[in-house]
Amino acid sequence: MPSTDDRRFAVLQAIVSDYVSTHEPVGSKALVDRHGLGVSSATVRNDMAVLEAEGYIRQPHTSSGRVPTDKGYRQFVDRIAEVKPLSHGERRAIMEFLEGGVDLDDVLRRAVRLLAQLTRQVAVLQYPTLTSSKVRHIEVVPLNPARLLLVVIMDTGRVDQRLVELGDVISEEQVSTLRVLLGQALEGKHLSAASVAVAELANQVEHDMRDPVVRSATVLVETLVERSEDRLVLGGTSNLTANAADFGGSPGAMLQILEALEEQVVVLKLLAAAQHPGMVTVRIGEEMEDEQIRATSVISTGYGAAGATFGGVGVLGPTRMDYPWAIAAVSAVARYVGEVLSAR
Repeated sequence: MPSTDDRRFAVLQAIVSDYVSTHEPVGSKALVDRHGLGVSSATVRNDMAVLEAEGYIRQPHTSSGRVPTDKGYRQFVDRIAEVKPLSHGERRAIMEFLEGGVDLDDVLRRAVRLLAQLTRQVAVLQYPTLTSSKVRHIEVVPLNPARLLLVVIMDTGRVDQRLVELGDVISEEQVSTLRVLLGQALEGKHLSAASVAVAELANQVEHDMRDPVVRSATVLVETLVERSEDRLVLGGTSNLTANAADFGGSPGAMLQILEALEEQVVVLKLLAAAQHPGMVTVRIGEEMEDEQIRATSVISTGYGAAGATFGGVGVLGPTRMDYPWAIAAVSAVARYVGEVLSAR
């Protein structure tokens, strides 16, 4: 026989489930009719009274049913025994859709679009952070005898192209030498180490290579060190409008959330705090430090591969959210984004 606490959690779980699907306050009669709780209506009413007294549910209007509070959602999320698994077909479809991306930007855009469609929430994804990136390959392409194109490919799939204006013409042999020197200095190194190595390269080469090395190093250091990594990709912002009633129908509340998404700093901070692939973090309502998004919940995790974290990914939406499904979707998309990018 289940304990009183287990029975009351089953009542709370049923209230959350019904409210997420109907967006209507839930009464005791509906719970007894829809869920096999195995107890009488009187017992359910008593359990609901206790849950309300303890702050897990509330009554929005006199003579109405009950709805979960932020504390109730937290209890529900903390005691989810099993996240809804994605089917083999769903997982395969996600992987094939992401693999169809032509480059890093396309893969990330596909990821947020897919995650927004799966969860019907706003999907957010942080561009691969430079601090975690390594240089996979560097290519030197002569455009003319006095101009080079440097192509830097990171292990996250990011590709940077930079022009180098030379002070004098350069031979094919010198181009080949430069390619070898830069490759030896950069490839396989994290960006911080790579920037130091390329900066020191000018002191290690013959006189005839010093000018092209110095000019190339100057361009590369700017690429490796000074570029901002704080950038988000968003998808499904229109889902906020569809869920407007969850924010009290107030234009001001909706505006605050949209401003937070546009400014990005608040959301980036949340993603940065949850960058452990395989570990999903759920923040609900009043748990948010920033007042702009206190009417929302954020489900997030890290994505990456081979022990490296590239960035964060998640969804933002109302506290009335299908948490098991959203957690499963965020986990799956994060996993496959990491696999796709690491394979490129």
